Amino acid sequence: MLTLRQIEVIRAIMVTGSIAGAARLLNVAAPGISRLMKYSEDSLGVRLFDRRAGRYVPTPQARNIFDLLDTVHRKIEDLQSAVDDLGRGKSQELCIASVPSIANVMVPRAIAGLRRRYPDLGLDINILKIEEAIDYLLLGRGEVVAISSRFDHPLIEFDLLASGRLLCIVPESSPLAERQKITPAEMSEHPLIGINPKDPYGAIMAAMFTNAGIDYRMNIKARFGTTVCSLVAAGLGIAIIDEFTVAHGTVRGLKSLEIEGESAFHTYAAYRKDVPLSAYAEQFLAILRREMTSISSPEASFPDTRKRIPGR
Repeated sequence: MLTLRQIEVIRAIMVTGSIAGAARLLNVAAPGISRLMKYSEDSLGVRLFDRRAGRYVPTPQARNIFDLLDTVHRKIEDLQSAVDDLGRGKSQELCIASVPSIANVMVPRAIAGLRRRYPDLGLDINILKIEEAIDYLLLGRGEVVAISSRFDHPLIEFDLLASGRLLCIVPESSPLAERQKITPAEMSEHPLIGINPKDPYGAIMAAMFTNAGIDYRMNIKARFGTTVCSLVAAGLGIAIIDEFTVAHGTVRGLKSLEIEGESAFHTYAAYRKDVPLSAYAEQFLAILRREMTSISSPEASFPDTRKRIPGR
């Protein structure tokens, strides 16, 4: 049986008409080409070439197999082209989703890194509320959701993405902007724009005040971080928000203050247990995790509780 290398060498001699030409075409030494051709003829029991005027000409009995060899070579080239396309993400699409707090800053940075690795990869990105994640995954609309809390479901797995903390954001024009830290008691003295206590971050915020024995009142409630940031920038109060929403100083007109109190939280990657993640999804999660852990504070670090998955 001919090997792929033998097919490549025989075809190169056929195309160039010489050992030297085949060697140049394949970028190898001529003696190696000569030895492999002789070995191929011996193993097949057929003389493949006649030498005429210094050139190698296919023998009559070998012409039929040369046509087949050329066909095989084209198929190999097609296969290599398909593999190359796969490596660039060509004709492939990755469908992912995220809750808004991770989608605003972290997901775009991760997507930029992913496109550098797979420049031709198609992408479908959805922004979901937490309660929409189950249908998104179970109905096969996408592979993975970056999410701000976990829940129990028999078909959905959760891997830790990163741990973060809540911050207090104030207008840059506020006297509070001169500070680095603030306490729950101090925050309660200002108009507070808050997240619904039923939301994951809102529950942490509520517990922070409760543990400090402080009553607080939210004059304005808003569900999504971008809205909260805009309200604070408009001078309507101060707010508590996750650090990923305001990472890298992407929201202008605001100053972030550390909160003296327990404000740490986890974020997760949710995906179906019964459906293996594609290489593109795994690469996306690796980049997203790296982006998120690079800005999360040491105070918010937790032991790595990710479930180890064979082959990852």
